[in-house]
Amino acid sequence: MIFPCLTRRNFSYGKGYSMNIGLIAHDAKKKLMQNFCIAYRGILSKHNLYATGTTGRLVEDVTNLNIHKYLAGHLGGEQQLGAQIENNELDLVIFLRDPLRPKPKEPDISNVLRLCDLHNIPIATNLATAELLIKSLEHGDFEFREIYKQ
Repeated sequence: MIFPCLTRRNFSYGKGYSMNIGLIAHDAKKKLMQNFCIAYRGILSKHNLYATGTTGRLVEDVTNLNIHKYLAGHLGGEQQLGAQIENNELDLVIFLRDPLRPKPKEPDISNVLRLCDLHNIPIATNLATAELLIKSLEHGDFEFREIYKQ
């Protein structure tokens, strides 16, 4: 088989297993992140959530989800999440970014993208991709992450 990591096995990683999910949002997308987390609260509540400070606090306020909060993105929170990615400790990242008006103080997407690509960690940078990944997670389609964690 060319891609053994893509074959189905007898277990469903992601279904019944707790995964580590990173959440980051630029200022213009924080409300969208809140709404996303409200909509998928049932799925997200089964997993470990990590977020940059302000995003985590805002999501926690409206969803009552337990979120491990790092510093605000511009104060080093993006680097803290980056270290988790570097150590292959995240299974999925949702980084809702503002491609039209990024502000200098906002987290830099390029470093997070590079690290996710390097460690084969799925990343969503818009709502459509975030929904696809969350629905895949709900269906147990993340067993390939077990291979990359070894």
